[in-house]
Amino acid sequence: MKRITALLIATIILFPATAFSQTRKRTRPPTGATTTKPSVALQAGATRVADQIKILTRFIYLLGGVAKGIEAVDEAARRNEVSPAVLEQTKRNKDTVRTSLQSVREGLDALEIHFRNTPELQRYYIKLAGTAAGAATAEEQAAANQYDRAGRSLLEVVNRLTDVLLAMR
Repeated sequence: MKRITALLIATIILFPATAFSQTRKRTRPPTGATTTKPSVALQAGATRVADQIKILTRFIYLLGGVAKGIEAVDEAARRNEVSPAVLEQTKRNKDTVRTSLQSVREGLDALEIHFRNTPELQRYYIKLAGTAAGAATAEEQAAANQYDRAGRSLLEVVNRLTDVLLAMR
């Protein structure tokens, strides 16, 4: 009997204690920031917003110089100090600005439609809505020869696009 008891005690001591523990590990909640990989649609949407910001900022930069030239020629035309060739060139510049603004507005319309129709991007559409309307306002202002105001309207559009991009990160 002593031998059986000694053998039993030895078996218990030598038997691994992990056999009696749980087999499934418990997971702890993450302590730091989680690094979830953004979806493909979200990355593509952010890229499209960033592209529109690049297009608009480049356009605003160019518009500043062109607008100053157009305003100077218009002022000189009021005083009859401009040749017909310069007036014709200024008219072409105005048409180019209007056509470019129309292209910008169409690009923003397409961006809004993309966000509205993509399920993963719909939650950002609310912040994005109205950017095309801002570009349309700039288009109307340019048609009324208010190029400085048109540029300021486009700056508001850039601000809104930047807010959308920040919300998407």
